[in-house]
Amino acid sequence: MAALRDDGEVAAMTPPILYEDNHLLAAIKPHMVPSQADASGDPDMLTLLKAYIKEKYQKPGEVYLGLVHRLDRPAGGVMVFARTSKAAARLAAQMQEGRFQKTYLAVVTGNPPPAGDWEDNLLKDEKSNTVRVVPPGKGKRAHLAFRVLGRREGMALCRIRLFTGRPHQIRVQFASRGFALYGDARYGRGEGEHLALFSQKIELEHPTKKIPLVFSKIPEGEPFSIFARELARL
Repeated sequence: MAALRDDGEVAAMTPPILYEDNHLLAAIKPHMVPSQADASGDPDMLTLLKAYIKEKYQKPGEVYLGLVHRLDRPAGGVMVFARTSKAAARLAAQMQEGRFQKTYLAVVTGNPPPAGDWEDNLLKDEKSNTVRVVPPGKGKRAHLAFRVLGRREGMALCRIRLFTGRPHQIRVQFASRGFALYGDARYGRGEGEHLALFSQKIELEHPTKKIPLVFSKIPEGEPFSIFARELARL
């Protein structure tokens, strides 16, 4: 990663870049880096990548970069950004049509079933920034499917296909069934540990070239390293 200085004031580290052209930018969000600016004032993906584009291409004025989707701050992994408003609109349409496909890896505690297809209604409490499962007719529909890739040391490595993008969705849907994510201080028993949630793959259609693109990354470090054999097969 290359060190950058934005407007001579903010020294930051550029997140790892997977792909870039005139319309798209794919990068890896490190754990604990916000997707966009928040009240913490910590460096965020959107700001860091705008600084990267501004310096690399010597762009005057404000740099456009569209936030297509988000990742929870404690999570890491692949993110895709739009470099033009046209690309942002077309990617948003793909998401609404289910053609922007997101696959996650998570290490969960306990012994979940070998596979599952879960639908819940989730409601977010804005004051506490927490989400809970609520009865049908309330909240918003949340849908995911998963498969267990391996089990070890009282934990399971799950590959998750996300069909809806609700706040904290994966964390809440698993925790509500007794399988909290490893290191989840909010919905499990984690105490500032590394949240084991990683955006492993994004599949989409290029907004102008109309060709399929796949961006992927295998997570590193604990607890994912415990499942090195299973990850090597992906």
